[in-house]
Amino acid sequence: MTPFEEYRQKLKTPDEAVRAVKSGDWVDYCSDTGFPVTLDRALAKRKGEVTDVKIRTSISIKGSQTVIADPEKESFTLNVWHCTAVDRKYTDLGIAYPSPSLFRDIPLYYKKGLVNVDVAMVTVAPMDANGNFSFGLNNSFVLDVLEAADTVILEVNEGMPRIFGLERDHINISDVDIVVESEDDIITVESPAPQEIDEKIADNIFPHLQDGITLQLGIGGMPEALGALIAESDLKDLGMHTELMSNAFFELYKAGKVTNKRKMLHNGKGLFTVAEGRKELYEFLDCNVGIMSAPVAYVNDPHIIGQMDNFVSINGCISMDLYGQISSETVGLRHISGTGGQLDFVSGAFKSNGGKSFLAMKSSRVGKDGVRHSNILPHYSQGDVITTPRAQTNYVVTEYGAVCLSGRNAWERSELIISIAHPDFREDLIKAAEAQRIWRKSNKR
Repeated sequence: MTPFEEYRQKLKTPDEAVRAVKSGDWVDYCSDTGFPVTLDRALAKRKGEVTDVKIRTSISIKGSQTVIADPEKESFTLNVWHCTAVDRKYTDLGIAYPSPSLFRDIPLYYKKGLVNVDVAMVTVAPMDANGNFSFGLNNSFVLDVLEAADTVILEVNEGMPRIFGLERDHINISDVDIVVESEDDIITVESPAPQEIDEKIADNIFPHLQDGITLQLGIGGMPEALGALIAESDLKDLGMHTELMSNAFFELYKAGKVTNKRKMLHNGKGLFTVAEGRKELYEFLDCNVGIMSAPVAYVNDPHIIGQMDNFVSINGCISMDLYGQISSETVGLRHISGTGGQLDFVSGAFKSNGGKSFLAMKSSRVGKDGVRHSNILPHYSQGDVITTPRAQTNYVVTEYGAVCLSGRNAWERSELIISIAHPDFREDLIKAAEAQRIWRKSNKR
């Protein structure tokens, strides 16, 4: 039987395909741009017909129709490895549940049998002549999910680019149970427009950059602002080794700033594990031999990151305290995001010769009540989840500056951290530092 004969034999309609899901099943949607839009919609129609179906996903860009159709959780419950603004709406309502994880470790949960997968669904690129489906924009831990699943369903989308991978970047038709063809548009993402405060934070990071660095960027307004700053600068020959390739990196490629010529691993090639952005980014990535996808267990491995000199990691966070602890996941008990790859890259960049990691945030926020609140706290006590331990925090950045905490003792840290706090809160933070016995009399007020 040829691959195309096998394909036709396994081809079903979306409604037929989701009949594979039974009550009590764990259904895995993988993550990000691999989200199976067509199959999710078909499965949502089975509300009331099945019960206790647990859906697992990560980095949602589109809302799951199963959750929207069933807010009572009678048929479907959503579980997420890493929350986005989309997922946050569901966790706020108590109809979705976060799953703590380090991004690089997620494959191990599947390989070690720590999580169940009855049915796996993922969007892939069209099959090639040899029967292979590229995972395209979403290498991450997709093959780990599919290998752990009892039933594998592929959602084939013409809009998914074919992207060459270092490894574990495709699946063959012989290892697939069901194929569905989708006419939905591939998921795209418009980057948030940088605010003035994002630009100020980017300005404080930029002086620490130099020619030839290998760069990892997170997502959000600040990375977009920094990307624009780099694109207009004299910096050259940057490398890309990042968990997320976004529109910001696309702009750096277009500006000729990313060449990967000085990378110490995979010289000449940019590396990512997931990609999301505009359609133009996907067209740029399609069959581009200068860029590779790779599994998250490799891309986010601190040992791999540390082998590259002058590695610079830049990620956002929500808050910090005077000890240098970082929270990027919650505000008090409210779940906002996830650990993701932050700790992976903080650890890896510190191992790099000349490497630096930057955790960036706004120094304060204005609540719905119009009252300004400091994002730098004396200490955590309201249930905030610690993402980066104080012993691993390197550089922290706000619109008031960038300071390095590595190797600093408690009173040095408190002084440095307060120096980048919003001015309205500095005196109160000094008093708190004194009460917590982490302030010296000789420290400047």
